[in-house]
Amino acid sequence: MYFLKPVSDGVRLSQIVFNKHKKTPKLILGAIFSCIAAILQAAGGLFPVVGFFFSPLATAPILLCSMFSIPFGIMSYFLTMMMLFILQPTELIVFPFTTGLLGLGIGASFTFYRIRLSIIAAGAILLMSGIMSLIYILHFPVLGPAVPVSFSFRTTGIIFLFAFLYSWLWVEMALILHIRLKRLII
Repeated sequence: MYFLKPVSDGVRLSQIVFNKHKKTPKLILGAIFSCIAAILQAAGGLFPVVGFFFSPLATAPILLCSMFSIPFGIMSYFLTMMMLFILQPTELIVFPFTTGLLGLGIGASFTFYRIRLSIIAAGAILLMSGIMSLIYILHFPVLGPAVPVSFSFRTTGIIFLFAFLYSWLWVEMALILHIRLKRLII
């Protein structure tokens, strides 16, 4: 079955080779990924219509950095938040709970899990918990005014379905990007 195939063997090999590099190139790569993520996330606030198409792409740099090394992925995640504090503070509440958390979660999942379904589920659970935290705890309308800030099972089910499909999309994109980027970094 498609969802039960192991997918992380190539990622684990890349992590071993990546960890043999010196610390300076790894720090530079993490900083470059952070800059790209901050610019893509800030695009939603800086360019209201066109920027919203670029904002979800902020997941990719954090995801790729986390795939190569979890500590550098975490560093890139926090560095992106610091840059967003300067560039676009309004995006600072969205990034840590949605795009950044998804990238960090899926990237780290490639280390802990081998099967595609486990990696997708880990990303979906993290994204769902981030979205639900924004909506139900912080009362921030991350999905717009159509979604009520009071708890409902229907809304939670729709959020889970969206998070699962979105996580699946990012896992597949991560595998494609990893194959192409692996040649440059390793």
